[in-house]
Amino acid sequence: MTTENVSDGISDAGAPSSADALVLAGSRPGGDPMADSRGISVKALIPVAGKAMLAHVMETLLGHRAIGNVHMLAQDFAPFWTDDDTSGLESNPRVIARPSGATIATSLDKVLDQEDTRFPVLITTADNVLLSAPMIDDFLSAAEDTDIAIAVVEKQVLLHRYPASRRTWLKLRGGHYSGANLFYFGSPKARQILRYWAEVEQDRKKGWKILTIFGPWLLFLAVTRMLTVDQLAARVGKKLGLAIRIVPMAQAEACIDVDKDSDLEMVEQIIAARNEAASA
Repeated sequence: MTTENVSDGISDAGAPSSADALVLAGSRPGGDPMADSRGISVKALIPVAGKAMLAHVMETLLGHRAIGNVHMLAQDFAPFWTDDDTSGLESNPRVIARPSGATIATSLDKVLDQEDTRFPVLITTADNVLLSAPMIDDFLSAAEDTDIAIAVVEKQVLLHRYPASRRTWLKLRGGHYSGANLFYFGSPKARQILRYWAEVEQDRKKGWKILTIFGPWLLFLAVTRMLTVDQLAARVGKKLGLAIRIVPMAQAEACIDVDKDSDLEMVEQIIAARNEAASA
């Protein structure tokens, strides 16, 4: 994809947007092993199927009819403005660069508190390379009228398509779920969950960890699989005074991000298969 493709990706002419988007494109504390091994300054610029992973995500978001402005959150934007795949984003009026702070939670809170941030906000990550228009459509539709929505993929949905995939699973009554990097903040009220997010940010791969901050009884109900995914959302929502919905995605690819080399290989194979199907 050329720089012009990224910078000029516009939704259907005249179609009103229904959500802003926010892309987490920064670096982890101490650097990222995948980026370091390739001599690349930031993970979001690692090439995937011939172009920077961030370029894939931004093309999808900027080209979707429901997405308005796209906020990019990163510590340093110079690498993006000088990369051939993403340099056009700097001059795109729909792309807003937001400097990030010490943690994701505090950085998000600062962005969501800005006057020019319009709710609802769809939040995703630069390594969510397989993000697609159908995923956005389904998630925004399911998230409507909530304060917070969280996308997940049920284990059998993933393994039916990609049996070799390995994920971290939260085991609940009725299914095992893996997080997809799609979140929806429907109103400013949703910001209150960020203080809980901050407490467990370093343990984001341990699905049960976040439940400990909502009390031992909720944790007990979850780990003993006495709650369905909907009941879990309702319990947490009641405690916080928020309308929370956990959204099981129909697309197995929704939970496949690029965290390690084996993920990169799988994602490139999926993109190649998509391109082949599109040209058939």
